[in-house]
Amino acid sequence: MVAPKKRTSFQSKTGTKRKSTVRKKSSQPFLIRSKIIFIAILLVLLSPFYYGYVLRLFSTCLHWIKDYGYHPHYHLYKGFHIPIPDKYSIHGIDVSFYQGQIDWQMVKRMHEDSVHITFAYIKATEGIAQVDPYFQRNWHEAAKAGIICGPYHYFRPEKNGKWQARFLLQNVNPETGDLPIAVDIEELDGVSPEKMRAELTQFLKYISAHSESKPIIYAGLKFYKQNLAGYFNNYTFWLAHYYEESLDGDHGVKWVFWQHNDKGRVNGINHVVDFDAFNGDSIAFKKLLIKK
Repeated sequence: MVAPKKRTSFQSKTGTKRKSTVRKKSSQPFLIRSKIIFIAILLVLLSPFYYGYVLRLFSTCLHWIKDYGYHPHYHLYKGFHIPIPDKYSIHGIDVSFYQGQIDWQMVKRMHEDSVHITFAYIKATEGIAQVDPYFQRNWHEAAKAGIICGPYHYFRPEKNGKWQARFLLQNVNPETGDLPIAVDIEELDGVSPEKMRAELTQFLKYISAHSESKPIIYAGLKFYKQNLAGYFNNYTFWLAHYYEESLDGDHGVKWVFWQHNDKGRVNGINHVVDFDAFNGDSIAFKKLLIKK
């Protein structure tokens, strides 16, 4: 008689195998960790700091593409928040009450690579009765910080040019080592170009006769071409022409300063500021300064 086979522990009475009773490890801890990581990343992405940084970076890139495209002669300076043309070695800004109270020591200390603020044109007066409320403070504090300064007057063509010149010199008297006086002419104020040029001529003559240097004329390139070209060839110009590779070309104008951007950022100034480049080297810059 043959002995019956013994059942193993995992066989049923009918001889079929039972399913293993070994339990699989739960995936719950992994899911919890994944959710925590996802929430943490989401919080970072939605945080004001990260969102603001990405937005500023995206805005800067769009600004560069829109206004500049690709220009090999520019270099983007993150600290100043703008591209700056490589060709020029002496850089400056121009300011008015629009920039508010400025910490000029911080302005002077700011460097990025070889770029720093060497000079500043500061608004002094406008028309025949308006003094910039921040002029005296800016004029003294900027010089104290070691920045070379020059005053500028915002010209009103409907006002008497000689009176405007006298009013300017009543409020500022540039000294040795300062930049020459600049006159800012941007609009006709409802008068004819001929009337504007006549009053501007009186202003320039009075300043030349009663100060230590010949004034510089500031204007946008378009305004210059339409209203000033060919009339003031004995004067040098400070031209505004934004987001272009250079001012080189047949513009028929002798210029010493180029205002190439109006959206710069500088430590110590809580508002955007105009950036200017000097058309020359350090020797030419020193020759431009007032000497008595």
